[in-house]
Amino acid sequence: MRIGMIGLDTSHVERFISVLNDPEFEHYRRGFPVVTAYPAGSPDFALSIDRVEGYTDLARRRGVEIVGSPEAVAERADAILMTSVDGRTHREFFERVAPAGKPVFIDKPFAVRGADARSIVDTAQTSGTPVMGASSLRFEDDLVAALADDAAGPIQGCDFAGPMEIEPTQPGLFWYGIHTVEMVYAALGCGCARVRAISEERRDTIIGEWADGRVATLRGCRTGNHAFFGMLHRETASRHVRTGIGRPKYVNLLDRVIEFFCTGDPAVDPHETVETIRFIEAANRSRETGESVDL
Repeated sequence: MRIGMIGLDTSHVERFISVLNDPEFEHYRRGFPVVTAYPAGSPDFALSIDRVEGYTDLARRRGVEIVGSPEAVAERADAILMTSVDGRTHREFFERVAPAGKPVFIDKPFAVRGADARSIVDTAQTSGTPVMGASSLRFEDDLVAALADDAAGPIQGCDFAGPMEIEPTQPGLFWYGIHTVEMVYAALGCGCARVRAISEERRDTIIGEWADGRVATLRGCRTGNHAFFGMLHRETASRHVRTGIGRPKYVNLLDRVIEFFCTGDPAVDPHETVETIRFIEAANRSRETGESVDL
């Protein structure tokens, strides 16, 4: 299966190409080489445009053909990794490749507006194009194990924390906070009714209330501990969730993406992905007003 990339402006480019193109790499996955890529890059976003040249050179050295449009990627590939670091671009790029009908994985953030996320999923449905979006943190080994261990009964709630630097082009939680949000959704799934955020200089605290009474708290840190971690609360016991143990999270993510490319069945329901974007929108509004926001 030939893989194409759209967006050579993120460290994920090097990690994904290592897994898919380098037989000497410890976690190499044979049979899914990246063969073509469109660099893209957002001129108003330094962490995008300033990386394009370096990652384009890296991709070219690894045998990847560089092309001039998303459509050219879709013509040459059997499946697409949309790795563009700027979530504002994803709706347009997806609309340009959807007519080809090739499965598309959209890296985080899936979108930075709920309307764009819904539009991507609607376009996928009308065009018959399989689509999947996810953070690699969903597939951390310890989180997966904790979710599978239901000996203490159903999950009643959760608390997760992680870094939350602010990037104006990917507002509020859309930059790094999205990872923590996706860990919450891996635990609780859809159904959040309202969100409240408390925003301070050093941290944000977000409380999500689910319609069935479950509650999640998220802590986004801008100082101190920059690890992702959390706690799952079940009916009779709670369990700490660690990250950074076991296999690299991006390898676990790519295993799910490869399975999706082969079957067309996403590891995360696209409607859940849309709700995570709506959750972040609501949290961002609450950061500004200090008031609860209904989803």
